[in-house]
Amino acid sequence: MRILPLNDATSRRFLARRRAADPAALAVAERIVRDVERRGDRALFAWSKRLDNLKLGPRSLWVPRKEIDAARRSVEPELLRALEHAARNIRRVAERQLPRDWSLIVEPGVRVGQRVSPLDAIGCYVPGGRHSLVSTLLMAAVPAQVAGVRRIIVACPKPNAAVLAAASLLGLKEIARIGGAQAIAALAYGTRSVPRVDKIFGPGNRYVTAAKQIVSADCAVDLPAGPTEVLIVAARGNARFIAGDLVAQAEHDPDARAIFVTTSKQLAAAVQTHVESELRRLPAANPARKALSANGAILLAKSLAAAAEFANAFAPEHLSVPGAERALLADLRAAGSIFVGPWSAQSIGDYASGSNHVLPTGGWARVRGGLSAADFVRTSSVQQVSRAGFRSLDPVVSALAAAEDLAAHARCVEVRR
Repeated sequence: MRILPLNDATSRRFLARRRAADPAALAVAERIVRDVERRGDRALFAWSKRLDNLKLGPRSLWVPRKEIDAARRSVEPELLRALEHAARNIRRVAERQLPRDWSLIVEPGVRVGQRVSPLDAIGCYVPGGRHSLVSTLLMAAVPAQVAGVRRIIVACPKPNAAVLAAASLLGLKEIARIGGAQAIAALAYGTRSVPRVDKIFGPGNRYVTAAKQIVSADCAVDLPAGPTEVLIVAARGNARFIAGDLVAQAEHDPDARAIFVTTSKQLAAAVQTHVESELRRLPAANPARKALSANGAILLAKSLAAAAEFANAFAPEHLSVPGAERALLADLRAAGSIFVGPWSAQSIGDYASGSNHVLPTGGWARVRGGLSAADFVRTSSVQQVSRAGFRSLDPVVSALAAAEDLAAHARCVEVRR
């Protein structure tokens, strides 16, 4: 990793990289999405054969229940215990996140409340690139179950035993062997074999991300999810721990972004050395080296205040503060997930702490947080006004309707007098 000064030019360069559009991916995804929207199963199966080498039909599309349950019996007991432990923690956090019904008398005769109801059907996209990501299944399906979603459709082109075992553990029965932009289109618009869902969850490659952007006009999607990001800010700390976090997130994707910001030249040099040491331990095909070479950096800031200013502008997916400096924490306002202290390894958040690892990237953490149980429900306001309440609010409505020159709004209350 390069060591660079954190100045205005460096900051602009790193921020500008994330705003770059991907017209090539959008063009490819647009072609696939519109083809599946128009031709349904025929297009879905054709693109699955062409892109994933999967020969599918209406029956072979779905993983049989026997295969799902057999996978649960085939995996190591240690993995099952890990899945159960992680799911338990995710469920506990999701239960706390879930919005609740409430009712309030705002003034005599006027009651306003909130009604919460689950989405009817959701699509859970599990990437199937180098590995099928079992943790992604847990992060989407468990909060959906806590919210009360009745139908969960899992899309994964090549589900491995771990994914199928997790599905069996959670009682998920509908797993489609589809991936890529064609899977997103099938979930968004429905085909003869794949039901249309209300909302699509889960990360994917650039084509999946582009497809989600395209279908979002017709089907809700969870949140903008681009390449993985990690930003670590520290004036002191364990260099080996910091390096471990940087390399861990960098191995997700060659386009992953990993940045360490510090005021200490000594710590910067030590982290740089440990990053190289960690990279030597990885297989040659691991994407971390390419990601760190292309998108990684160690930035030397003049002060912690300057470091915090850059962090807030970057608004990273993962933000670590291993030194847990209270003053620094108070200044950090925008991040998908924050890891405080030296023992809060980012992999723990990715898998087991219960905090959701589906997080905003590309600066979207400035306006929203990660996935939660609230994303799987709809909230409706409910209001009930008595005759006495009507009389109290009648003149308020009349005055405001007149100010906006909306005669029918004024008449709406006038006819009730």
